[in-house]
Amino acid sequence: MKTATSNSLPSPLPAASANHTPQLSNALVWLMAVTCGLVVANIYYNQPLLAAIGRTFHKTDSGASLAATATQIGYTLGMLFVVPLGDMLERKRLMLLMLLGAAGAMALAAWAPTFGLLAVASVLIGVLSAVPQLLVPMAAHLAPEAARGRIVGRVMSGLLIGILLSRTVSGYVGLHLGWRAMFEIGAGLMVALVALLAWQLPQDQPTFTGSYASLMKSLGTLIREQPALRRAALVGAFLFAAFSVFWTTLAFYLEGPPFRYGSDVAGFFGLIGAFGALAAPLAGKTADAKGPDYTVGLGVLLALAAYAVLGFGGLYVAGLVVGVIVLDVGVQSAHISNQSLIFSLVPEARSRLNTVYMTGYFTGGSLGSVLGGLAWTNFGWPGVCLLGAGLTGAAFLVSRFYGRGR
Repeated sequence: MKTATSNSLPSPLPAASANHTPQLSNALVWLMAVTCGLVVANIYYNQPLLAAIGRTFHKTDSGASLAATATQIGYTLGMLFVVPLGDMLERKRLMLLMLLGAAGAMALAAWAPTFGLLAVASVLIGVLSAVPQLLVPMAAHLAPEAARGRIVGRVMSGLLIGILLSRTVSGYVGLHLGWRAMFEIGAGLMVALVALLAWQLPQDQPTFTGSYASLMKSLGTLIREQPALRRAALVGAFLFAAFSVFWTTLAFYLEGPPFRYGSDVAGFFGLIGAFGALAAPLAGKTADAKGPDYTVGLGVLLALAAYAVLGFGGLYVAGLVVGVIVLDVGVQSAHISNQSLIFSLVPEARSRLNTVYMTGYFTGGSLGSVLGGLAWTNFGWPGVCLLGAGLTGAAFLVSRFYGRGR
């Protein structure tokens, strides 16, 4: 596998500095996992609340879905322009500043008098909630090489549970307290995290000694010289687009016939999907043992099977339940395996590798939210399922054939 040369990437700090990294204890791994879950939840609180937000600001379903799109666009921008700084600045201080900013953005969303201001706040929430994408490379850096996939999987399991349970919590809060209350609660959680991490999280010194411009330029070098990175980013983009197609439209589907459920039920499906997050540590362990390509392929096939179930059994609650579980297991298994793969490519550039991969991943998610809203508005549930299956099929083709030449 081709690696970046010393001429193409600026030199890291001397290896001796890495000898003083703190020990990665089980307690620290779980702290990282919980932090990832609570912070990433900021991005997904709004999905079960889209119908309620639309009623507040007199927006159509597709118009209200732009709030979810704005948050994901912000998260993509945060990963592209902020996360690379994890290789250049001390990570703990950077994360604490971002969490304080996220608390302010959540408060702005809670009190937004117009949909336009809510959209601005949503972008800021996304940018400043990219903290997990600094924590995951930090865990990979501190982990022993033989256990890297397993430890990344454990940290990511917290992130994935946060993604899924955020919908359950926000659906319940939205039904009983209103959608604005959910953002107020989220702001308070960010302030509490700042206090906890300032006390417990170790410092993690940077490895990059160049300027911000050279840091950003090195992203292009990594993309050009690492075909496995390009393949992982494309597979992740297509899979997360398919994932977002489903979750962006689920609340609209459940509110209409034949179900006519409220936002609390839409959020409950997030609780069901959390079972998929339990596959994350197993996927990381399997990637350590059999190689990440094996687990990526298995995950893509499971996601395809999930859309078959959702398409043919989506008129029944049981069909939706099975489809949600299989979709989450498939997407998250492929995601963990992709990250295990990319973190092995250029160890001194793990934040930047994660930037490239996750920027592609959430670009796909943003596109999936937009396309999902359009598919729902114009073609209903069958259109949503066909779109999701098509995007998953594209992920399969890329995973099998792209970047595997000479």
